[in-house]
Amino acid sequence: MTMQRTPLLMSRLMERGPLINPREEIVTRTEGGLHRQTYADLGRRARQLAAALSSAGIRIGDRIGSFLWNNHRHLELYYAIPSMGAVLHTLNIRLSARDLEYIINHAGDRVVFVDEDLLPLVEPLAAKCPTVEQWVVCSDKSDAGWKTTLPGAVDYEQWIAQQPATFAWPELDENAPMGLCYTSGTTGNPKGVMYTHRSTYLHTMAQAMTDSIGLSATDCVLPIVPMFHAMSWGLPFTATMLGCPAVLPNRFMTPTAILDLMAGEKVSVSAGVPTIWQGLRSAIEAEPGRWDLSALARVTCGGSAPPISLMRWYWDQLQVEMIQGWGMTETNPLGTISRKVAKRSQLRHSIDEHFQNAAKAGLPLPGLEIEIVDENWNPLPHDGETVGELLIRGPWIASEYYNNPQPDKFHDGWLVTGDVAKIDAEHYLIIADRSKDLIKSGGEWISSVDIENDIVSVAGVAQAAVVAQPHPKWDERPVALVVLAPGSKVTGEQISGHLARNFAKWQLPDEVLFVDSLPLTSTGKLDKKVIRAQLQERGYRLPDLRAAAS
Repeated sequence: MTMQRTPLLMSRLMERGPLINPREEIVTRTEGGLHRQTYADLGRRARQLAAALSSAGIRIGDRIGSFLWNNHRHLELYYAIPSMGAVLHTLNIRLSARDLEYIINHAGDRVVFVDEDLLPLVEPLAAKCPTVEQWVVCSDKSDAGWKTTLPGAVDYEQWIAQQPATFAWPELDENAPMGLCYTSGTTGNPKGVMYTHRSTYLHTMAQAMTDSIGLSATDCVLPIVPMFHAMSWGLPFTATMLGCPAVLPNRFMTPTAILDLMAGEKVSVSAGVPTIWQGLRSAIEAEPGRWDLSALARVTCGGSAPPISLMRWYWDQLQVEMIQGWGMTETNPLGTISRKVAKRSQLRHSIDEHFQNAAKAGLPLPGLEIEIVDENWNPLPHDGETVGELLIRGPWIASEYYNNPQPDKFHDGWLVTGDVAKIDAEHYLIIADRSKDLIKSGGEWISSVDIENDIVSVAGVAQAAVVAQPHPKWDERPVALVVLAPGSKVTGEQISGHLARNFAKWQLPDEVLFVDSLPLTSTGKLDKKVIRAQLQERGYRLPDLRAAAS
């Protein structure tokens, strides 16, 4: 053995920001304006928080729940809880009461932190969550003037103010747990994924790489992706490791509020789901020239694939690169990254070729492996045409669910993702669809994602969802639901004509339905399960199905 075996612990990464950039700021939007604190403040308050938890009897391995927005206190939890050896369990505030009750009890959370404005969501759960010994209310009121029915609740600021800022981070096994995230529970109960120090340490280092998101200490980052979803894609850890300025929107998530923060704080990097970027685009187009976004250089888009038209708009109008990331809660979460130019050989490509690459799900991050297989687990060709079940493995990929065996989700050391995909000759991943969202018509598969992206490229279309509906002859046929931008007069015939230029006739939706809005999951994705159920409840039937029944 010639090299030191220093454990890969998150405390070592989290300490780096306050050490090397103590005066850089963390800015949080609040009701009264902007709250500012330095990285030195963050390190001090994280130790006070750890001391308060330790005084309350929290020990290594205990689960601590957070029911908070993206704000400075939530970042203090990200820092303190893993560093002291406990487990940060981020509770998704958009889950149903039933799911929240289930995951708090399944995780065995001993302490839960909750923002004051979210109290009405958790107060009805208190009597149903016997493992919770302490509720901590996070409020911007200086006099702890909040009221709650939560038993024995204490005020965050008063609770940590009583503690010294001298807590010593323990030495741990690098494979010890540090974070717990639950899937959104689209089928059955949510499933828990327990991240370890080693997995998150390696993920954090990989995320900062130039060929990944490329976050650096010279950036100013605004994570729009919630800190209660998949650890905000790891950005709070990477930003704290680097000590780069961070801007947190809290609950103020309107496009104008976000754009005000971006312009006012000179944000250079941000991250969110496609609906966020579509909303910001609409706001910018509605009020051209209102915001100076010259500092903005890169935005990361995940959750679902952004259409090329959206990527092109950000580049053509703002010179902002939209980076597509693919991953899951089970992948900690980044699995692949797609950049406009990912290889030196691509420098000679045209701008259109650059965006064809960017539209793919991308290349696996270093240390990860991907494969596509048939129904017998046989590897399939990487020719960009053959479609198979996507598998992934690596040092930050889940090998099991927390206290919930799911053998069908894991095979021979691989995670079975549930995505149907292609891999091309350059090893780019191309997601065809979620397996449950593919449409099988006459024995042939139709990708709902491809059709959705093409519909959204039509000027005047804000959102689109394509779902399968039963058909007596073809088994299933696609139906498109479309949300138009304000004032748009786009017709179904125009959308069908546009699609006909890129898809075979049998792949085209049998009908285009215009709706005011589309339901989203708790993570901001199109909720196709709800869409299909709503169509069924409303008695919708395809025209061909009506004719066959008459």
